Amino acid sequence: MSIDLLGIFGAAAGGFLGATFGALIAFVFTGFAVIGGVVALIGSGDAAFLNNIAFGSFFGPHISFAAGVGAAAYAYRRGFLATGRDIVTPLISLAKPSVLLVGAAFGIFGYVVQQLIGLIPGFGANTDTVALTVVVSALVARLAFGRSGIIGKHVDGTTGWKRFTPNAQHVWLAYQQSPFMALLLGLFVGGLSAWSSVTLLAAYPEAGGVILLGFGISGVSLLFLTFGIGVPATHHITLVSAVAVGAFAGKVGGGDVVVVLIGAVAGALTGLVGELFSRFWLIRGDTHIDPPASAIWPMTLVVLLSASLLA
Repeated sequence: MSIDLLGIFGAAAGGFLGATFGALIAFVFTGFAVIGGVVALIGSGDAAFLNNIAFGSFFGPHISFAAGVGAAAYAYRRGFLATGRDIVTPLISLAKPSVLLVGAAFGIFGYVVQQLIGLIPGFGANTDTVALTVVVSALVARLAFGRSGIIGKHVDGTTGWKRFTPNAQHVWLAYQQSPFMALLLGLFVGGLSAWSSVTLLAAYPEAGGVILLGFGISGVSLLFLTFGIGVPATHHITLVSAVAVGAFAGKVGGGDVVVVLIGAVAGALTGLVGELFSRFWLIRGDTHIDPPASAIWPMTLVVLLSASLLA
């Protein structure tokens, strides 16, 4: 890993573009790029498109999505948006150059932070540095431009553990907020991602990145949220499930069925952790701190460290 002038320029441009689209649409493009990268990997054996476009300066979530989040928080603070949690509005529509320039700044920040996290001995190689950077960037945006603080106050003045309970005003995705639904969604969607990962790895054993297909599809599915259609957010589930397959394949007895089950369980736990993070620092906040990204990095750490015990 290295930080260079070309990378900084690309990150600034990627952050600017992410802000023009808005965070959610920028991430949808990440999903398309991941699918395209998987196809390119299968066809050529080269992961360059996946690494440099889907997870690089063009559509890497630590740059494009994080820039959209940071720029929206700034726009909210300046009175250009009603809420800093608005990750749907394409920020170019505000016709405020300063908002887009803030996006460029957050793009550079994401590029640098992700590189630095990757250099932490024993940690950078065992977690998802992109997801963690998304969280760090969102926390910086909250502290810089938000007014709610990190955790936020309940509208009814409720304190203690009860303030973490969702209601009509404090909510992320109401249709998947119950713990049982989060677990169920994670189990089955994670199981599907694990199954596809096992199947594709068997067909293309030299192309490890094929396990990311489910993540890409999850990202694209969020396009429907921009139209107000209540689809689930599952990219944290599909990603961690796929990582579990990649980590445990060949290390456990029982064959592919056991590996798929491990992926499904990882997905279930990730679904629940994502919901818990939404209750912790999103639903009462006035800027966006992404629950899926918040769940991805610690669950990736747990999965990879658990698999390392079997090495």
